[in-house]
Amino acid sequence: MKVTDVRIRKINDEGKMKAIVSVTFDNEFVVHDIKIIEGQNGLFIAMPSRKMGEGDFRDIAHPINSETRTRLQDAIFSEYEKVKDEKEEE
Repeated sequence: MKVTDVRIRKINDEGKMKAIVSVTFDNEFVVHDIKIIEGQNGLFIAMPSRKMGEGDFRDIAHPINSETRTRLQDAIFSEYEKVKDEKEEE
């Protein structure tokens, strides 16, 4: 499965949540509401999730192996940096 499009839908300059992203795979399947979050060790992605009871969240869609997660993160972070740089130039 190949990442064919990454769209940064919203960028936040303040707070821990930095952006909301949509990713298209093979020009056939899209996952919305992936979040870029600033953690203690830098940026990471949080897959779309649903609240399950008392404070527990469960991912709705997620990679099932580390190689796919790495490819997904790399594609998202690359587009995020590009869009962020363009926004700063405005």
